[in-house]
Amino acid sequence: MAPKVSIIVPIYNVEKYLPRCLDSLVGQTLYDIEMIAVNDGSTDGSLEILRDYGKRDFRIKISNQENYGVSEARNAGITLAKGEYIAFVDPDDWVEQDMYNIMYQKAIEYECDVVMCSYMREFKDHSKIKEFDLPRELYLANEEVKSFFLRRLIGPINEEIGNPELLDAWGPVWSKMYKRDLIINNALTFTDLKEIGTNEDSLFNISVFSCATSCCFINQPFYHYWRENETSITSYYKPMLMQQWSNLFDTLHSFIEKAQLDQQYTEALNNRIALATLGLGLNTISKNNADFPLGKYKKLQAILKNEQIRHSFRTFELKQMPIIWRAFYFCAKYRFVIGYYCFLHSIEFLRKRVK
Repeated sequence: MAPKVSIIVPIYNVEKYLPRCLDSLVGQTLYDIEMIAVNDGSTDGSLEILRDYGKRDFRIKISNQENYGVSEARNAGITLAKGEYIAFVDPDDWVEQDMYNIMYQKAIEYECDVVMCSYMREFKDHSKIKEFDLPRELYLANEEVKSFFLRRLIGPINEEIGNPELLDAWGPVWSKMYKRDLIINNALTFTDLKEIGTNEDSLFNISVFSCATSCCFINQPFYHYWRENETSITSYYKPMLMQQWSNLFDTLHSFIEKAQLDQQYTEALNNRIALATLGLGLNTISKNNADFPLGKYKKLQAILKNEQIRHSFRTFELKQMPIIWRAFYFCAKYRFVIGYYCFLHSIEFLRKRVK
């Protein structure tokens, strides 16, 4: 008999965090699960840890592959999954003991294609919940799924642009559980990060929610997202990020055209592109970027001169933003590079101290 939920864990050199993750999964109150651990060519002790846990719990399935990246590891896990639903967990994170029991019960109760929950951002000395201004429980069906989730995944509109750091709050796959048939029947897969740099989760979810006809959101933080892993893929400098995000934006634009979505989706994408000047800038000034300050300055200048970004700012409404963000994006919109550069360093300074 197939398990109720297949939990896919892509693993690469996380021996420091992996036991915490696995302990939270084997201790789930929903016993009828399988854990598919895809070892993506780890060179540390991760595989040995997996094998040790596998000896103690038959529900852990281990798959080995060369280091192809997180997207390919997740795709490999999808092909192996036998569960009624599929979920994803990153190996440096952990989950509440009753996460999948509650989410599975809601999935069955509402006959959902997707179930989503809130999450906690975990730091070394404190935790911070990801706030969603929504009821404790929300059920959406048919066109509501697209108008609510799909549009937010593409980008924000109106007052939603007021907090740029919430841009991808809807995107992570690890805060969701998906009906396996939805993924398999629509041949949904993750895009290689070499092509798009980041946001593979959001792109996957855009494909999901373009097919889904029902979704339940549970406004409780069942997932714990660890933010202090310096080996995480989100923590290092990406020299090709400008080109990769350009590919991402082109993909989203083509999706909107092919699906014949209305003007608000184009507006949402333009806002996403304009807001991306924050992430592109922070990537450029990263301490892991070996360029001298002048080299970083020139790269920031190139970002603001990029035609995609210049076009997006033509319709970008600064008035929706708090005064500090308005000042930052004013510099970006009007290509005031010195101001952009100084703001980025201030933001990076504050991010390290007030998380």
